[in-house]
Amino acid sequence: MTVRVGVIGAAGRMGSEVCRAVSGTDDLRLVAAVDPHHGGASLRDVAGIDTDLTVAADLDAIVDADCDVAVEFTGPAAVGANLRWLLDHDVHAVVGATGISDEDLAAARETAAAGRANALVAPNFAIGAVLLMQFAAEAAKHLPHVEIIELHHDRKVDAPSGTALRTAELIAQARREVPEAPLGDDRHPGARGAVHADVRVHSVRLPGIVANQEVIFGGAGQTLTIRHDSIDRTSFMPGVLLACREVAGLDGLVVGLEHLL
Repeated sequence: MTVRVGVIGAAGRMGSEVCRAVSGTDDLRLVAAVDPHHGGASLRDVAGIDTDLTVAADLDAIVDADCDVAVEFTGPAAVGANLRWLLDHDVHAVVGATGISDEDLAAARETAAAGRANALVAPNFAIGAVLLMQFAAEAAKHLPHVEIIELHHDRKVDAPSGTALRTAELIAQARREVPEAPLGDDRHPGARGAVHADVRVHSVRLPGIVANQEVIFGGAGQTLTIRHDSIDRTSFMPGVLLACREVAGLDGLVVGLEHLL
């Protein structure tokens, strides 16, 4: 059975990569591309693939193309509303855009529970990044002193990253104590980073970076560093394709690619 896929945010860095990845498979078929800022553009020009598809400006194209699954890679301002729209229209959703609010996530979870469509929301689709989060949770049981440093390109609009936030939450669930953290200099607020789930998170934004994360644990006379580097956006595509194939078999809304591994 061929899965009919639409991509929302198709002209973006990640969205165009998803279009190329889906087009390169035998069991997935790209049938719709949506991007409100590039409506009317040729997807051939936008994503560099052999297709006659035109980028649509609104979400109605997803329903018009009879999509089974829509991949959402927009941004914090649109992702929550787009996710609810997809679920309201009985389209399975694979969400990679980070920055979705807790309120939007809760509303989408209710919609999915009451409807016929499922959703997978993943802060990171790179298999290595998912493994990093799992390894970090295991380490946190034994080394509770930990901080996260995440590095992304300078056009990423949210900080900390969704991956860092999810990692902090998994660490918080796993560790047995929350040690008192060293303080920073009161004259330089923010030097010690942000705090999420009682874990310090530091964000770096620079050109030349795609996506990197370090989780550093400290103990008596030792440190442990777990690091993952995405050096190209193709690193996220195996996870996205897996989600497109498996989302129909989920139960409602699920957060985290680890549930499919």
